[in-house]
Amino acid sequence: MIRLMSAVVLTASLLGMAACAPAPPAAPPPIDTATDEAAIRATTTTWIDAYNAGDVETLVALYAEDGVLMPPHAPVATGRAAIRAFATADTAGAKAAGVKLVLAPNPWVSVSGDMASESGTFTATDATGATVDSGSYLSTSRKIDGKWLYIRDMYNSDRPLPPAPAPAK
Repeated sequence: MIRLMSAVVLTASLLGMAACAPAPPAAPPPIDTATDEAAIRATTTTWIDAYNAGDVETLVALYAEDGVLMPPHAPVATGRAAIRAFATADTAGAKAAGVKLVLAPNPWVSVSGDMASESGTFTATDATGATVDSGSYLSTSRKIDGKWLYIRDMYNSDRPLPPAPAPAK
């Protein structure tokens, strides 16, 4: 009988302690990244619009001070000064040739805290509207002082390089 009473007291004590224990923490609410995702897409649209207009300063301002641009068939441009030099020559060449970049809709965007990635595809059209190139891009951005800036940005061409010229005889 004493054992039974001891078991009842022990069980009651354990139940009482369990009732006093704090509840497990609630799962954190889901993070809504829609606003940041829209801002990333808007930055890319601004990049395309600035490139097509030859507005190098707007384009360069989309990069972090130490941002890196990795264009196809060209050296890596690190920092705003190098990005400015590349973009100045590249946009002038595109403008002279009548080339415009066009983004495909709905690029993939992923945001995690103050970092984001985006990838998508583009076409390049000439003055007649004919597609002269197509490719894809991948960029990584960081939110700095409330603004999404590219820290790494690269794009490539889906088209093969033209054949090398024949050696001079």
